[in-house]
Amino acid sequence: MINKEVNAEILRRLEAAEIEHDVKIILAVESGSRAWGFESINSDYDARFIYVHRPEWYHSVGLEEKRDVIEYPIVDDLDINGWDLRKALRLYWKSNPAFVEWVQSPQIYKEYTDFKSKVLNIVHDVYSIESGIYHYKSMAKNNFRGYLKEELVPLKKYFYVLRPLLSVLWLEKYNRPAPIEFGKLLHLIGEQKNLCKSIEELLLAKRSGLELGLSAQIPEIHMFVEAELERLERITPDHIERKNVEPKLSEIFRAVLRDAWA
Repeated sequence: MINKEVNAEILRRLEAAEIEHDVKIILAVESGSRAWGFESINSDYDARFIYVHRPEWYHSVGLEEKRDVIEYPIVDDLDINGWDLRKALRLYWKSNPAFVEWVQSPQIYKEYTDFKSKVLNIVHDVYSIESGIYHYKSMAKNNFRGYLKEELVPLKKYFYVLRPLLSVLWLEKYNRPAPIEFGKLLHLIGEQKNLCKSIEELLLAKRSGLELGLSAQIPEIHMFVEAELERLERITPDHIERKNVEPKLSEIFRAVLRDAWA
């Protein structure tokens, strides 16, 4: 949950970015652990936004050479940056997992125009289940190898392995993008009571205090992670040819550009 003071400060900085860069922000969301549902008291705020320039900005021979991101240094635990609309839609076209997670965030700071609903309406045509499985598999594997192979491990990193692994299970079961909220994925574990209890206890500890430090491996979680990673090494996701969605994405681009600066 975002408190009122932090929410107001994020909105103030977003408005300042609009003035500084002469853009309009059409969607701004929380994208990190606070959106995923396993934040600690001192977790950063990760605000991400999509913005649109004035129409004439895009009417340029040198468009591809123009900077299409807005980035700010982290100040007071607020990490705020964004993508230009055209960049965002081109990444969506390639089934970019970050963009798909942004537009599903439960925490919205700012929403202007119906951009979010437009892109979600065509998500089944745009999103590649195959790419999603490879992305989350790689994320889980890298975090496991990087943080959880020693006798003493940073306990919070379990969530950065569990969330992508459960996202893969979601993709396999439901054949649509996984929700970003960790709690909505937990039912995929099934009837493994000891595993569920270990995760619930770890989640409670992370939410109720500061960032978790080093501790011994948690056997139930560790066994589940290793078994899932081993399973994923043996499978090859189905390859499904996607429709040509460029016309729909271009239509969204033109509509948002028109509505934002009407």
